[in-house]
Amino acid sequence: MNQTQDRQTPALRFGWRAGYLFASLGIYMVDQSSKAWAVRALRFGADRTIVRGFLDFVYTENPGIAFGQLQEGGSFGRWFFVVLAVAAAMAVFYYFLRTPRNDDRILGACALLLAGIAGNLTDRVRLGYVIDFIVVHAGSWHWPTFNVADASISIGALLLAYDLIFEKKKTMVSSQLSVTSETDSKRLTTDH
Repeated sequence: MNQTQDRQTPALRFGWRAGYLFASLGIYMVDQSSKAWAVRALRFGADRTIVRGFLDFVYTENPGIAFGQLQEGGSFGRWFFVVLAVAAAMAVFYYFLRTPRNDDRILGACALLLAGIAGNLTDRVRLGYVIDFIVVHAGSWHWPTFNVADASISIGALLLAYDLIFEKKKTMVSSQLSVTSETDSKRLTTDH
């Protein structure tokens, strides 16, 4: 942690995070609005082709988890997924609060995850299922039907995975280089 960050007050540190939370709220609202639109416009078979052969809007009720997996849970499954989503949201929010202010990729990823989790959690608590309506396909290949919240979760998870995989490697390489340069400087001073 750098000295500038140490001098920031808790209110200032939270102020920066508030912007990410505001963006997360915006994504949540887009998700809920798009689902409300899907109920009104698509629910009774009024499917829409947006880009022929690539993108359609088709109303689907998904009682399972993301992308239509594990749909046979019944009432137990519904509340299990609610508890799981609440636990995931709490873990992401804790990670969000513990992340340094200057780590925008992680803060953004957490904001995306929070928006997506909250969007699908709202549906699951209120309706017992998640409304999906976006269908991406090419020829006979079809991506599972999804919504804005699922997209938000996927992008947030990819950003976190990128950071965990590639940024940790950069940190390890930097650490190894600094240890090597320290060893080389010690060697140079002892040689003279």
